[in-house]
Amino acid sequence: MNAKTVFAAAVLALAAAGAGAANVERVAAFTGAMPTGVTVAESGRIFVNFPRWGDDVPYTVAELKGGKPVAYPDAAFNRADANDPAKGLISVQSVVADGRGRLWILDTAAPKFAPPLAGGAKLVAVDLATNRVVRTVVFPADVILPSTYVNDVRFDFRQGDGIAYVTDSSLSGPGAIIVLDLGTGKAVRRLNGHASTAADPAFKPVVDGKPLLQRGADGRTAPFSVASDGIALSPDGETLYYCALSSRHLYAVPTKLLRDPAVTEAQLAAAVRDLGEKGASDGLETDAAGTVYAGDYEHNALRALSPGGTWRTIAQDAALSWPDTLSVGPDGYLYVIANQLHRQANFNGGKDARRKPYRLLRVKTGTGQQ
Repeated sequence: MNAKTVFAAAVLALAAAGAGAANVERVAAFTGAMPTGVTVAESGRIFVNFPRWGDDVPYTVAELKGGKPVAYPDAAFNRADANDPAKGLISVQSVVADGRGRLWILDTAAPKFAPPLAGGAKLVAVDLATNRVVRTVVFPADVILPSTYVNDVRFDFRQGDGIAYVTDSSLSGPGAIIVLDLGTGKAVRRLNGHASTAADPAFKPVVDGKPLLQRGADGRTAPFSVASDGIALSPDGETLYYCALSSRHLYAVPTKLLRDPAVTEAQLAAAVRDLGEKGASDGLETDAAGTVYAGDYEHNALRALSPGGTWRTIAQDAALSWPDTLSVGPDGYLYVIANQLHRQANFNGGKDARRKPYRLLRVKTGTGQQ
């Protein structure tokens, strides 16, 4: 029995034994465009996003009101400005409430995974009290490569005016952690092309009982290789956790080394820790107790790693069809978008096999936000 088979058997055995498994609750359903991101603000308000990958996307960020998505902060801002890519939203991959009364919007500026529009990749902050845009930070051109796809972000406001850690989940170029100083607007690519931010060349995912490959209408296949994707920050801000989508490993690195320009890439690489296999994940999250949560898209499951513990399955359900972004709410629930990403046409010979609605789900964990 190979390592992958042993791991899969262990996951299923844990789920069957009910090893901490929780009930999966439905929060909202989406019958239009496919969502990828979710965040729950400290007030309990819920925000989601819909990247412009090919679906009809009338708005790329929304707030849930009465269980229904409504363009946020308004419909006009959800339209790109043809004269200024820094204004208006182009294609949003992630939304994150910062616990300080703001919603941060990560705009890839790369609809349909095209090269990012020059000057368009940005972070936008919306004041949740007024629902008005209060900051726009455009990524410097030298950190946004033609292959860059900014995917997810975590913030630490204990450092100056704030630091944003962003994953570049490129499909064709180097993965990286982009470290952006929100005060100065300066940014640097760290662990650029390192094995921990790259797709694992030996990774062969199996989803819904078949190998996950890009499958064209002409019958040709190609590996699906995505670099650094999921990201999470420890409660003390000292450790950054991250993973490639095309991998089963979780990595950790000290944030002080990421931020220090005097630390060389070789020194930084030497400080990276491989925390072992957690399952194949899209999103990551942490809570106030320091527990790390990860999706397991090969097994329709959610997993958790408590400080000093080992990985355990906390939920496994057919409804968790491709668990994407995770967000810990103030109510002690872990929220997750399940979007059937693997059923898109490019994985199924040109046929869209997604079955609407897509779901926002949650699982009770008992521990709240950081």
